[in-house]
Amino acid sequence: MPELPEVERGRLVAEAVAAGQVANRVRCANDRIVFCDQTPATVSRRLRGRRVLAARRHGKQLWLEFEDAPSLLLHFGMTGALQGYDDEADRPRFWKIEIEFENGARLAMPDPRRFGRIRLRDDPRNEPPVSKLGFDPLLEMPGPATFRRLVGRRSVTAKGLLLDQSFAAGVGNWIADEVLYQAGIAPDRRVDRLDDAELERIRRRLGSIIRKAVAVNSVSSRFPKSWLFHHRWGRPEDARTARDEPIEITTVAGRTTAWVPLVQR
Repeated sequence: MPELPEVERGRLVAEAVAAGQVANRVRCANDRIVFCDQTPATVSRRLRGRRVLAARRHGKQLWLEFEDAPSLLLHFGMTGALQGYDDEADRPRFWKIEIEFENGARLAMPDPRRFGRIRLRDDPRNEPPVSKLGFDPLLEMPGPATFRRLVGRRSVTAKGLLLDQSFAAGVGNWIADEVLYQAGIAPDRRVDRLDDAELERIRRRLGSIIRKAVAVNSVSSRFPKSWLFHHRWGRPEDARTARDEPIEITTVAGRTTAWVPLVQR
């Protein structure tokens, strides 16, 4: 499932293809699951002929800001993405929306499994679903004192806290596991029992992991070799980290969780 770094990669694609361009044509698939708030015809009609000002993102929510029109708000779900191309022959399979711009460039969102969502919003930051999200760890990481205040006296697990989009927007399963591995915190620890030093390790690792993943354009082969990411997939019985530490697979906060008991307390 795309997490913050993958959605930021999509935002960069959208910015490069669409910013400053007029949408000459807006094609929408007849899919009332993905087009969950407005009809595909409404989306097409309201955006056609309008100029894109910028591509924005908060957490896993991405939107194109249009001049004199609502914003196009996109959520990738499990299999969504944004692709830019010039030739109709390169249109991706399973596309849900395709915008053709005045210069001939095209931008499309494919979504094979249909868990993505396409919406129009007049003011995305101040309307649901974006208004219900917590801080964006790339754009607005809070300082130590504010981070501790936001954690408060929650009684959830450390893994549950990181997955809570109302706390930190854009963190998904692999990022949460990576943060806790690098911070040395067991995923099932209750956050109301973590001391200030432990919370600060989580905060710092959350920021550094997301910054690194974004810096390499979310190309996983370029993630540091020491990361748990490279060894966490699939439930192998003998999985080990790059440091030869045994990896255990369990369920925490309702999600499959990879962790390393030797280093996570």
